Amino acid sequence: MAGTSWLAVVAAIVVGMAIAWVWYSDWGLVGPTWRKLTGVTKEDSARVGKRPFVVLVASIIVTALTVAAACSVTSAHVGSDALWIDLTVGFTLWLGLSLSTLAQHNGFEQKPTRLTLINGAYQLALFLGMALVIGLVP
Repeated sequence: MAGTSWLAVVAAIVVGMAIAWVWYSDWGLVGPTWRKLTGVTKEDSARVGKRPFVVLVASIIVTALTVAAACSVTSAHVGSDALWIDLTVGFTLWLGLSLSTLAQHNGFEQKPTRLTLINGAYQLALFLGMALVIGLVP
């Protein structure tokens, strides 16, 4: 990815992990509510072990790389590396790819609207947090 700072990508991965931790931890912003809405107990989490965290790390890495690539391509196309462009890219990726597919899946799976809002807001924070870091880190 020409024009992409690998330091920015690594920072975006760290920020993404921090956002997930603050959002979904049992002491986090919505952890207990998320558990109640999904029915995933602490015992369920302990039983499956580290598998969800491996998936989380892998998906955070892919998301950071994707946001960085999209920011790089967009900045090159418009001829500017203004921060608002990166934030717009993050928002657009969230709205067009993340929220839209989350809403489809949750709607057909008849998941509670509140769960869709919690997960959608997390993804917005994730995409914007990553885009912000990518825009700020040289």
